[in-house]
Amino acid sequence: MDKERKAHASDFNTELKLKGFKVYEVDNDASGHEYSRKDFYKINITTGKFIFHYADKSVETEDTFLFFANPHIPYSCEAISSKHRGYTCLFTDEFLKLSDRSETLLQSPFFKIGGTPIFELNKKQKETIIEIFKKMLAEQASDYAFKDDLIRNYIQLIIHEALKMQPSERYSEQKNAAQRITTVFLELLERQFPIESTSQPLQIKTAQDFAKHLSVHVNYLNSSVKEITGKPTTAHIAERIVTEAKALLLHTNWNIAEIAYSLGFEYPTYFNNFFKKNTGLIPKSVRVAHL
Repeated sequence: MDKERKAHASDFNTELKLKGFKVYEVDNDASGHEYSRKDFYKINITTGKFIFHYADKSVETEDTFLFFANPHIPYSCEAISSKHRGYTCLFTDEFLKLSDRSETLLQSPFFKIGGTPIFELNKKQKETIIEIFKKMLAEQASDYAFKDDLIRNYIQLIIHEALKMQPSERYSEQKNAAQRITTVFLELLERQFPIESTSQPLQIKTAQDFAKHLSVHVNYLNSSVKEITGKPTTAHIAERIVTEAKALLLHTNWNIAEIAYSLGFEYPTYFNNFFKKNTGLIPKSVRVAHL
C-alpha cells in the first residue's frame, strides 16, 4: 500500500472512531476503504456473487444480499463475481446504544454467533434497503443538528426490516461441533492483535470472556479446545499474549506499565508475574537484551 492510500485509510478510521458511524457506497471499481473490523458493527447491502465464511458457517450469495457483522465474530469474504456494488454502514456499540431501544436490537439473531448474518433480498426488499442507505448518506452530509438520532433510527429500521425477512438457506456447516467452536475461538483470539494503542487495552482475555462472546458455556469451550488442539483454552490465550508482549517490548517505546495496561493487566506487577511464569524471564530483561 502506498503512502497516499495509508493516509486515506488512517483518516477514514480516525473519522469513524470519533463519530462512531460511517456510511459509504461500495464500488468494486474504486479503491474502497480499509478499517479495523474488530472495532465496528457492520451492515452491508451488495449485489454480486460471494462466499462468506462467518463463524462456523459458509454462505454463498447469488444476487443482492444484506449482511450483518458483529465485531467479535470472525468472518471473511471471497468475491466470485467480477463486479459488485452496494452500500455499507459501520457503527460502534456506543453510537447505537445512545438509543434506549438499541441494546435489544444488537441482541437480534443476526448479530449472534448462532444466528443468521445474511439475507437474500427480492426486488422490493432491495429497493427498500437501498433507499434507507441513501437517506443515511444524505443525512451524513447534512448540517442537521439531530442527524445522529435520525441515522440511528435508519439503522434500527434496517434491522427491523431484516427481522421480517426469511434467512438465506445456503449454509454449509462443519460437521464437528468441537472443531467449529475451536476454529472460531482461535480466530477471535487472533483478531484482537496487534495491539496498536495504549488507550485501547485488550478486552477479551480469559476463557470466560471468550465463552461469553461466543455464547457458549465456558466448560464446553474448554473441552472443545482441549479435544481439538490438545491444549487448554488458557494456554492458547497465554501464549498469544506472551507473543504480543515480546513484540511490544522489542518494537515500541512504551514503558512496562503501558504495555501491561495495553494487554489487560491492571498493575505492572501482575504482568511481570505472568510474563515470568510463562517465559522464565522478566519483561525488562527482554527489552534490555535487545538494546
